[in-house]
Amino acid sequence: MARLSGELGYPARVRDMRQRLAALLPDERHCIAVAVDGDRLLGWVHVDLRLSIVSGDRAELVGLVVDATARRRGVGRALVAVAERWVLGRHLPSIIVRSNIAREQSHPFYESLGYLRRKTQHVYEKHLAYDKHRASSESQT
Repeated sequence: MARLSGELGYPARVRDMRQRLAALLPDERHCIAVAVDGDRLLGWVHVDLRLSIVSGDRAELVGLVVDATARRRGVGRALVAVAERWVLGRHLPSIIVRSNIAREQSHPFYESLGYLRRKTQHVYEKHLAYDKHRASSESQT
């Protein structure tokens, strides 16, 4: 999964991926499914149920990646179908997915599955200075 995460543009160390999976897999608000061929991982999907004040419960497909050698063979469609069945099993009427504007190949893929483009947005990020020694001492007081 770490290898495929790198193909998606989010490099991850195996150790980090194991830690994330250990936290996410037991959580009922997450669905992680994989596609395999023998012992080769072809792809994975991650769906997250999110609760917000604005929209209540909603499902978001937060990760989908298919190995470059397995694309255009139905693997992505199958993984999205698993995600959608999981969402329906939680009695939610819809699922959203965000796709970077630079991922031009993914846009027609989602549209072919019936997804409608609802908006375009900017994403802002601010790196915060985090001092774990200071945070540790503050939590002890």
